[in-house]
Amino acid sequence: MSDLADRSGWAPGGTPLAVVRARDVDDVRRTLAEAARRGTPVVTRGAGTGLAGAASAGTGAIVLDVSGLDRILHIDPIDGVARVEPGVITADLDRAAAAYGLFFPPDPGSVEICTVGGNIATNAGGLRGAKYGVTRDSVLALDIVLADGRLVHIGHQTVKGVTGLDLASLFVGSEGTLGVVVGATLRLLPRPSRIGTAAAFFATVTDAAAASVALATAGLRPAVVELVDGRTLAAIDDLRGTDLARRGDAFLLVQADGYGAQEEIDLVAKVLTPTATSVETTLDPGTAAVLSAARRDALPAIQAKGHTLIEDIAVPRSRLGEAIDAVPAIAAATGADIYVFAHAADGNLHPIILVGDDPEPARRAADEIFALALALGGTVSAEHGIGALKRGWMERELGTDVLALQRQIKQIFDPAGILNPGKAI
Repeated sequence: MSDLADRSGWAPGGTPLAVVRARDVDDVRRTLAEAARRGTPVVTRGAGTGLAGAASAGTGAIVLDVSGLDRILHIDPIDGVARVEPGVITADLDRAAAAYGLFFPPDPGSVEICTVGGNIATNAGGLRGAKYGVTRDSVLALDIVLADGRLVHIGHQTVKGVTGLDLASLFVGSEGTLGVVVGATLRLLPRPSRIGTAAAFFATVTDAAAASVALATAGLRPAVVELVDGRTLAAIDDLRGTDLARRGDAFLLVQADGYGAQEEIDLVAKVLTPTATSVETTLDPGTAAVLSAARRDALPAIQAKGHTLIEDIAVPRSRLGEAIDAVPAIAAATGADIYVFAHAADGNLHPIILVGDDPEPARRAADEIFALALALGGTVSAEHGIGALKRGWMERELGTDVLALQRQIKQIFDPAGILNPGKAI
């Protein structure tokens, strides 16, 4: 393979024993059965777009590449479901659903290159998470190859189904440590007929965070509420030649969808206007694309400045302002260069840390950010997974007993410990 790391850049070192490029379910079954017989570790990999090192393989492991299982098997517009293989690109599924007037709600930032299997492995979220939830909310059933090569179907083909334990939900977010997803039955929703967009600038990031909370307390539930800090706005200006940072030290993008989009976006503007320096609204898709550029360009603008560590934490929505306000102090204390944007409606922050020739300041800053998340009652991983990079924080967040319980569950599904060892759990 051309790159043994994922987008985090982390790799465990050494050379894997073999790479298996699966073309069908039987390839996966045979690989796992043989690996179980030999006691050989197996690291399942899709598009390699993960950010926590979960799909990186080292010495002696088999890399099981399932990106070739990439068929959309069936879309049922009456039941509102799709049956797909794990290698389907997320955006391709959404485009296929659009032909039936439907959409696939999860929309991670890597939607054009990540796979549905990777979304399931990490329980990915995205910009629409506050209204439509995360990947788990869209998974009805899974086809799983277990560590010994057995193929099982878990979950239900129906929206409701409570027979037995909810094993499908258990597998979502398990990062290849319990089994290998080879098929999924996914829930699709009616595609919104209209989308209203509001773009607002604020004098301070504290004001922007407070405004995002005010939307919730006003009883509104937009599909998208995205916050971009002033340093990121300045980076976009450097990349695009714009003047966003002159308009405020923070930016808030809000989108409401559905038949009531106009009414809801008008109410959004009413909530934002008292503290914003400017607010613009539109239902026109072309104008919305222009207004949304400050969020769309955020990560590319930061990455244009150098190698980045893309972090991912979440705090209770009520403490979002505290979390963002604490980042400059962490940057000053560690000497790290940190930028922030956030899925503000669900308290999910992405502190983006530039990594220089000496990676130590970035590492220290990441640890301080994780500690901050826990201190504010949050989590060290909102949607990117644990992988290898955050595994050392599991016990601090979960506690000894809960972590031990999770490892006992893994032991049931993977008694030989061959599935993605040293990752996640």
